[in-house]
Amino acid sequence: MPWRPHRDGSATWPLVLRDATSEPAIVLRPLRVQDESEWQRVRRDNAHHVQPWEPTLPPGAPARAPVSFRQFVRDLDAEARADRAMPWCIEVRGRIVGQVHLFGIVRAAQQSAAVGYWLDESMTGQGIATRAVALAVDHALGHGGLHRVELNIRLDNLPSLRVAERLGLRDEGIRRRFLHIDGQWRDHRSFAVTVEDLAGASLTARLSQV
Repeated sequence: MPWRPHRDGSATWPLVLRDATSEPAIVLRPLRVQDESEWQRVRRDNAHHVQPWEPTLPPGAPARAPVSFRQFVRDLDAEARADRAMPWCIEVRGRIVGQVHLFGIVRAAQQSAAVGYWLDESMTGQGIATRAVALAVDHALGHGGLHRVELNIRLDNLPSLRVAERLGLRDEGIRRRFLHIDGQWRDHRSFAVTVEDLAGASLTARLSQV
C-alpha cells in the first residue's frame, strides 16, 4: 500500500469500522449522546481497573472545568472534524466495552498520530483490545492518510505490552517521565508502525496469522 497524501478527516467523520474476522465481532463507532447511561455505567464499574493508566494533570496545570456528557461527545466530534483525533468507542454484541482513540494527529511533513485505549475488565483476555487497536491503526495508515502511528505504554502495564507484542509493533525504547499518569510522571516504552513496516499488509492480517 503506497503512502497517500492527507485526506481531510472532517470529510469522513462520523466513521464506523468493523472487524468480523474472528469472534467476537467488534465495531468502532463514535460515541452518541444517547450512550450516556451505558458509558457512565461501564466507566463506573471499571474505575479501579483503569485508574492506574489514566492521564492526570501535573501540579500547577490549570484545572479543567467539568463538562456534561453531551459536551464531552460534542468535543470529541469537534476534534475529529478538525482532523486532530479519531475517537471511537468499542462495541461488542451491541454493548460499549471501551474506547480507542487516535489522537495528536499531525499532518504536513509528519503525517503521524498516537493511539490509546481502555477496555472493560470483564472483556479482557479475548483479544478485543488488540483487534481494536489493529483496526484503528489500519484505518489510520490506509484511508486515514497517515504514515506513522505510535503506542506509548507504562513499563508496568503488562497487558498493554502484550498487545504491542502481538501486533508486532517496533520497539523504539523508553521515554523517561513521558506522561503524567495516575498522579506521577511515568516512564513509557514507545512502539510504532509505519506504512513501510506493513509492506502492503495490515495489522489485522498479522493477527490472523498468529
